[in-house]
Amino acid sequence: MQTPFIRISNLTKHFQMGGTTVRALDGVDLDIPQKSFTVVMGPSGSGKSTLLYLLGGLDRPTSGQIAVNGLRLDEMDENKLALFRRQTVGFMFQSFNLIQSMTAEENVGFPMQFAGIPSKERTRRSKVLLEQVGLADRGGHKPSELSGGQQQRVAAARALVNNPNLILADEPTGNLDTTSGIGIMQLLADLHQSGRAVLVVTHDPRMVRFATHKVFLLDGKVVSETEYRAASLE
Repeated sequence: MQTPFIRISNLTKHFQMGGTTVRALDGVDLDIPQKSFTVVMGPSGSGKSTLLYLLGGLDRPTSGQIAVNGLRLDEMDENKLALFRRQTVGFMFQSFNLIQSMTAEENVGFPMQFAGIPSKERTRRSKVLLEQVGLADRGGHKPSELSGGQQQRVAAARALVNNPNLILADEPTGNLDTTSGIGIMQLLADLHQSGRAVLVVTHDPRMVRFATHKVFLLDGKVVSETEYRAASLE
């Protein structure tokens, strides 16, 4: 039996807010296979983004185990987590997180600086990636000169610079109009078809039609789709 690409066991993440303990994740068990397109749905405060940040090595669990491609993130120190992020994960965020003073091409190439890639090669790769996401003619534009959908495509190109096996997207259509949102969903579907695992946390029910796997979160716990739908109607 093939080992899951992502294996999560009894994962918890608790925060202290004043005198109250917030259980953002409360004993999550989850297996996600290789080359899947997983959509994680849940209301605000359900633990979706917390799960994504833990999967990306951006945060640490309170307890439990989390493994990606056989690598135990919960056992890594900060240096190993940084290496994991650089080699394995590409991130897309709702707010795009582009550097406003840089052009699209410079934004895409920026993460490559940390890998010690020479300037000429960064430029070459950035052009290739922008062409891949349909923005070959926008490389010299700054974020303020691009639409929301175009900015998210730049963010997608940036997420691909180190050819990651895993794409993590946090509400990637949240700041986009309907047409731009559909375009980004299709782009994520294309990345999945190219052989990558894609995990998207979203409120957007349209994303489900692209999914090979669905995960529903309520109050930090994984629930069935039936339980989730019932709670949504309350």
